[in-house]
Amino acid sequence: MLSGSSLIWIGALLLGLEASLTRASDFQHHGYEEMVRALFAIQSECPYITRIYSIGRSVEGRHLYVLEFSDNPGIHEALEPEFKYIGNMHGNEVLGRELLIYLAQFLCEEYQAGNERITHLIHDTRIHILPSMNPDGYEVAARQGPELNGYLVGRGNAKEVDLNRNFPDLNALMYYYEKHNGQNHHLPLPDNWELQVEPETLAVIKWMQNYNFVLSANLHGGAVVANYPFDKSREPRIRGKTSNSATPDDKIFKKLAKTYSYGHSWMHKGWNCGDYFDEGITNGASWYSLSKGMQDFNYLHTNCFEITLELSCDKFPPATALTNEWLANREALVSYMEQVHHGIKGMVYDENNNPISNAVISVAGINHDITSGTDGDYFRLLLPGTYTVTASALGYQPFTKTVTVGPAEAVQNERQQKAQAHMVFLNENVTVGEDNRSFSCFQDMTDLAFYHRCRGHVVSEQLTTQS
Repeated sequence: MLSGSSLIWIGALLLGLEASLTRASDFQHHGYEEMVRALFAIQSECPYITRIYSIGRSVEGRHLYVLEFSDNPGIHEALEPEFKYIGNMHGNEVLGRELLIYLAQFLCEEYQAGNERITHLIHDTRIHILPSMNPDGYEVAARQGPELNGYLVGRGNAKEVDLNRNFPDLNALMYYYEKHNGQNHHLPLPDNWELQVEPETLAVIKWMQNYNFVLSANLHGGAVVANYPFDKSREPRIRGKTSNSATPDDKIFKKLAKTYSYGHSWMHKGWNCGDYFDEGITNGASWYSLSKGMQDFNYLHTNCFEITLELSCDKFPPATALTNEWLANREALVSYMEQVHHGIKGMVYDENNNPISNAVISVAGINHDITSGTDGDYFRLLLPGTYTVTASALGYQPFTKTVTVGPAEAVQNERQQKAQAHMVFLNENVTVGEDNRSFSCFQDMTDLAFYHRCRGHVVSEQLTTQS
């Protein structure tokens, strides 16, 4: 899969590798054709854990290709969360595009090498990588190249539309509902919204609607900081003044942002590109208010939590900088994906053991609900702690249970330290019945055999914990 003759050794950092051999010539910029060839080369090298699919086309007809990693590519497995990375939304912000290509190569290589951490991640997660949301804008920026590229040249799509200001504005509706006790999740889209967005935006929205994504990150450039929702301020704009605009999940968003900033070689230090961000993170609106952005749209219209990663001072860094940028971001990219396994997940069934989709999962004290997917499975990101969780569905009696989310722990072995996501005693199955007969099974996620026993076990009405 890799070509070239000049070799460099890349240190293992926290990934648990003795060393990883990568060819220096691979650290180069990829135009559209080169990117497509690279993605198909990875799929050819790792055909049993990858799939390539297109979510649509750009204004100029270029495919928006996604590379999927899974032990069962093309299939959603119940209780296996869906994760996505999106790069190059702004065509002239190119580092994210390259990092996602390198990440895909890395996942393939390390899976083949038997890396336990990567194998565990791919077996337990369905990962979707979209290296370029704006391939047309990239080609405009690339024609100028790193040396001459301006701050805005190639930023928008072929019609010079900023795609991160092109999603339906759901924040205004959310802020109204907050004041009037209205809906707190899956806000409806305006009439004729499909005619109001660009082809690239339309493709990504349809993608979000077709896959029950749990966690995501959107890779940008021009600063070095992990930016979390809300991007749009609740307060009227006043020149020179910003205000924090927190979501109901502010604590978990800060944790997600810090996971990336502290996994990154220098983001967490705060001083970058002439700006200072404490611990390398910021609330979006506290930095500057932005309307119609993608990360807020994810949170308000879907089950997905997304943050925006600003990864380089230089929007179009020279090829000579790509090796160091990959080394700086590699651990952070992997650690962030692992966060998709922190919280609770489960199944919602009726009394005949049929899955219930669109059941509402509410957590007391957090005014943001999520819903179960087509297979009846749900995923709720949460910090360690004890929570009161309610599952409800139209026509059924709601079911409430107290659940405890365990912490993630750093596990030390003889050779290396590696981060592992532990979800202990998660709410694995919730069944709601018209006659109020409900049960809940609990599972330590390291005991997969127990889950199958639990699903086949007739449980009592006393809501006992199975063992």
